[in-house]
Amino acid sequence: MQGPVPGFRLLLIIVLSAALIVADERFDQLTPVRSAIGTGLAPIHWLGNAPSELSNWVAGLFTSKEELQAENEELRARLLILERRALKYAALASENNELRKLMNSSEVLDDRVIVGEVVAVSPDPFSHEVVINRGSRDGVEVGQAILDANGLMGQVEQTSSFTSRVLLVSDSSHAVPVEVVRNGLRAVLLGNGDTEALELVHVPDTADIREGDLLVSSGLGGRFPKGYPVAKVSRITKEQGEPFVKIEATPLANLNKSRLLLVVFSPEQEATDEAQDTVPRTEAGAAEQDGVR
Repeated sequence: MQGPVPGFRLLLIIVLSAALIVADERFDQLTPVRSAIGTGLAPIHWLGNAPSELSNWVAGLFTSKEELQAENEELRARLLILERRALKYAALASENNELRKLMNSSEVLDDRVIVGEVVAVSPDPFSHEVVINRGSRDGVEVGQAILDANGLMGQVEQTSSFTSRVLLVSDSSHAVPVEVVRNGLRAVLLGNGDTEALELVHVPDTADIREGDLLVSSGLGGRFPKGYPVAKVSRITKEQGEPFVKIEATPLANLNKSRLLLVVFSPEQEATDEAQDTVPRTEAGAAEQDGVR
């Protein structure tokens, strides 16, 4: 038995197609059918994209951990630097007009810093020291100030090529020249072996100082840059007949908790480093000229 003629099949398909086009164009009768077909094909589309999606997910699962860790470290370092700048701005904003005329605020704020990390802590309970992963190869020198995100931590006591030993402000042998932000009163802040309390000495009983006053580095002596927060006055004890008052202050830096620290380079130190870098080049240039002659 012979089937339909091929020409008849073609004619039937053409007629059916024309009827569907007219029904869709004129009467909008095929929208539900088109929607049903799209819904039925959705799983097929999803299965077609599944291998690519799975590959991207697996790649992100196994390769992004190190990238995230590096990004977190970079963001922490940036945050630390920004917080340090905010501290300097707060201290500078409280200075009077006379001091602002005597110094260039932009120069004070442009101290170069590098970020270091605490890698060891001194086991001696009578010595408040930490070791950071920055050394002489990074330009670190003895006496440089060390900060955390909240305030002054201490100073570099000893350096090696890859590490430096930092003496904290709470050590009994450490002293910081400070001044009261509110009125410019100068004094010396001593460590007493307690990470939660420092001692402000040589303050007369007639001095204008109050609990809650902010103490910042005064810059006297040239060891610590001026204007960095150090501590807040926590308790004032006046004993009758004594010429000086006993003042305790709470350090602002997290001496027992901070892991990331800032090593501060003073403008004078940067100028010295640049000069040392220039001298060898000049001598090398002179030697080359002598060789030519």
